[in-house]
Amino acid sequence: MSGPVVTCGIDVGSSAVKVVLVRHEGDARTVLAAERERLRKRDVPAVVDEAWARALAVGDVPRSEVAYVATTGEGELVRFRTGHFYGMTTHARGAVELCPDARAAVDLGALHGRAMVMDARAKVLAYRMTSQCASGSGQFLENIGRYLGVALEEVGPLSLQATDPERCSSICAVLAETDVINMVSRGIAVADILKGIHLAMAGRIVRLLNAAQAQGVVLVTGGLAADVGLLQAIREEGQAAGASFDVRAHPRSVHAGALGAACWGAFRLEKLRRKGLVGAP
Repeated sequence: MSGPVVTCGIDVGSSAVKVVLVRHEGDARTVLAAERERLRKRDVPAVVDEAWARALAVGDVPRSEVAYVATTGEGELVRFRTGHFYGMTTHARGAVELCPDARAAVDLGALHGRAMVMDARAKVLAYRMTSQCASGSGQFLENIGRYLGVALEEVGPLSLQATDPERCSSICAVLAETDVINMVSRGIAVADILKGIHLAMAGRIVRLLNAAQAQGVVLVTGGLAADVGLLQAIREEGQAAGASFDVRAHPRSVHAGALGAACWGAFRLEKLRRKGLVGAP
């Protein structure tokens, strides 16, 4: 890169908008701001504008100094984008940026899960996605928590307190919710219900990673990366299945897609500059 530049990555998901500002100087990258705003049935472009403005304020960066705005997810809803990148590639790039040893990532979002295997340069070598059933998703877990009277941020810590997990008999979201209703009526402890849900979800995630032939360090990205109970369940199910990977999370895992988009934006910007299509900073 010919000089320090700032790029922005905006990940428009089904439940939240993530915005990351990154300063690039040679091979060094500094995250200036990392914001997340839940949609909560609000107008998506308005939420994008709100998160964007807050990121600029937190990073103390004038809009005119952002050289490239890269989107991922539902990026067509970002009116001021410079370019767009596919979610699989941005999560892979963000995972490598957060954890250089990672050679696989599993993106666990509100509506789906996807596993990808990549090389040290974040090139995606293989991937697998969950089916349309929502039982492995964040929305499913949030619905279960709402029925149990547990906030989403409390689900993970409660799951870790389980002493006798009660597994769901079905991976279908609708039937799993019926299972939970039956568990409550039988007096099963909330912690044991949640751990059982986590184990059912983890089993699907481990099969996804195995299908993609993931090995070594796997970084969990997306909103569910903050669920410590789910992470522990994935490790337990992976160990039981004899999996050869090490599942980790990072404090900024939820921003991995936006971070990866910002990094790919800088890469594309440099290519355009070398071709003389844009000027140097």
